[in-house]
Amino acid sequence: MEQITISEAAQAHFRKLLDTQEEGTNIRIFVVNPGTPNAECGVSYCPPSAVEESDIEMKYDGFSAFVDEISLPFLEEAEIDYVTEELGAQLTLKAPNAKMRKVADDAPLIERVEYVIQTQINPQLASHGGRITLIEITEDGYAVLQFGGGCNGCSMVDVTLKDGVEKQLVGLFPNELKGAKDVTEHQRGEHSYY
Repeated sequence: MEQITISEAAQAHFRKLLDTQEEGTNIRIFVVNPGTPNAECGVSYCPPSAVEESDIEMKYDGFSAFVDEISLPFLEEAEIDYVTEELGAQLTLKAPNAKMRKVADDAPLIERVEYVIQTQINPQLASHGGRITLIEITEDGYAVLQFGGGCNGCSMVDVTLKDGVEKQLVGLFPNELKGAKDVTEHQRGEHSYY
């Protein structure tokens, strides 16, 4: 496991916070509900008494970050930054693999497509209250999807499927996927023609 990327600004922020804590206190980076759609990442103080034998220690300039074994694979490619904006400063933690651990490049197609859906597509759809579920990949190369949440019954679902989801999936898996199909029974208005 590589180090979790902590920007210089974030490291300076952590050193300043840790100066006010008990001697030997470091930080802990963790994921609550890792590998689920409800995964949440966090950072907390980690006094010497809270370090577990199985923790992984990552050394930074002036402090260490401890990560528990369960959270570790879900923090791959994680980045912590300290951003100063007009309204103040805040710590940001991006962990693209928190909801689903990264899959190998040679994993079965269905696993690689599921990973893209969970880590790239569903976070985009979530801003509209929607999500998609991968049902299967057909022998002729189509990802069969089911729309849920805010997407179910949305009049823009066909556009989202063709111009968004399908384009993204075929672009990422050009030699393996031909397209995407929607199996969802969307509620039709009484004046719809199809």
